Amino acid sequence: MSQYFQIHPDNPQPRLIRQAVQIVDAGGIVALPTDSSYALVCHLDDKSAVDRLRRIRGVDDRHHLTLLCRDLSEIANYAKVDNRQYRMLKAATPGPYTFILEATREVPRRLSHPSRKTIGLRVPEHAIAHALLEELKQPLLGTTLILPGSEEPLNEAEDIREQLEKQIDLVIDGGSCSRQPTTVVDLSTGVPEIVREGRGDVSLFR
Repeated sequence: MSQYFQIHPDNPQPRLIRQAVQIVDAGGIVALPTDSSYALVCHLDDKSAVDRLRRIRGVDDRHHLTLLCRDLSEIANYAKVDNRQYRMLKAATPGPYTFILEATREVPRRLSHPSRKTIGLRVPEHAIAHALLEELKQPLLGTTLILPGSEEPLNEAEDIREQLEKQIDLVIDGGSCSRQPTTVVDLSTGVPEIVREGRGDVSLFR
């Protein structure tokens, strides 16, 4: 049975944030709200948790998982970013964008794309996600909470608990999110390519 925390979307309770991070540190899978839609997240370095995350989502190792980062400087630890890419990232973060970039050696090989050596990264603009990242002091590994066979992300914490309470360890109820997932922008080839048009404004990259 998953735990269920009601956390204020603008002023997250520090005690509950600390408890959520303890669950992540112990190998747990957490559903949390973001600035685009709810996401499933786990510890970056926990292979067992990452494997569970992929099974719940029904995706293999060719599907980009995303590192949720605190800020641009943290992105630079995990991705190779040139000046042009940096300017684009600075204009669009924090916000509802996922960027595909060339991974650095800081990223475990099993997490980067098996043939392209790329990784998805984002800086979410949501107080709960940001508080978790600050408490954890490193990125979370995550994916949009779209269940196998569905095209729409789950948007209500109660629905998430009902459908996933035996598969994940914590549901964070921070209120409803947008039903739109992030806009995905591939910056790994030098020319921005819109992979998925979501909540983020794509005109920044044209």
